[in-house]
Amino acid sequence: MEDLILVSFGTYFKNLRVSKGLSQEQLALKADLDRTYISGIERGKRNVSLINIVKLAEALELPPKQLLDFKFKE
Repeated sequence: MEDLILVSFGTYFKNLRVSKGLSQEQLALKADLDRTYISGIERGKRNVSLINIVKLAEALELPPKQLLDFKFKE
């Protein structure tokens, strides 16, 4: 179940990034994170901390709650 949640979040997160016209590297620079961390999120390999959710939301110019508005299937 945890893997499904992480993969679903990663797909949703990638769609948000792409819709903002940002590359992984551009987003990483804006959020002060490593590009490989962004890649890991998008592949469902990272469980993102609250602090990083806020950083990523600010970099995407979105409210943090929007990052958690994703659907997953069990």
